[in-house]
Amino acid sequence: MMTDVTEKWRSDRVTAAIYDAGVKHDSVARLGAWAMWGADLRRMFTDIARLADAPVGASVLDIPCGGGLAFRGLRTGQAVHYVAADISPYMLQRARREADRRAVHDAIEFVQADVTALQFADASFDLCLTYNGLHCLPDPRAALAELVRVLRPGGTLRGTSCVIGRGPRQDALIAMLRRAGVFGNTARTGEIEEWLKEFGLDVVTLERSGAVEFFEARLPFRNEAH
Repeated sequence: MMTDVTEKWRSDRVTAAIYDAGVKHDSVARLGAWAMWGADLRRMFTDIARLADAPVGASVLDIPCGGGLAFRGLRTGQAVHYVAADISPYMLQRARREADRRAVHDAIEFVQADVTALQFADASFDLCLTYNGLHCLPDPRAALAELVRVLRPGGTLRGTSCVIGRGPRQDALIAMLRRAGVFGNTARTGEIEEWLKEFGLDVVTLERSGAVEFFEARLPFRNEAH
């Protein structure tokens, strides 16, 4: 039986520290993603850099924020309301240290949260970010539904996820990580796009590199709905 992946990410400091240390070092992250998934992570880092363009007063939800991977995209003194959320108290500790190191702490609110059952009100955020987390969840579809629920009309959801069906070697690695309790019920190729459309979003981009999908979708205003 697959280990309880939610509890593992909530409480396992070793797995969290290994992931966080690797993903924050660009050369390590890019080499690891290429070796494991056949993926080019430059697309993700370019996407994170777009955070610097978030308009004044924008509300941003970053979940799972991990140890603050996306903080590199924020500018010192940027006037946004940025909520960094994660199920792991240890990851949030690391994220606080990263925010201090990058001098962006004043813009960030740190919250412990489960992405499949968010405590935030409907239509709370202009931008939702979810990097490298959906494949670790027991129910990634439910997580996307929650992210859409808290997204304001006209708002954008951006993220990345490993997916099944991009090659036998990658699928075998995902199966191994599921048995280890590190990955959850990872989406199959194409399912993320299907779910985004099911929840009423317009898919702006969906790119695949190896076993990683990069996606951006927008929640239309009511008078724009299909």
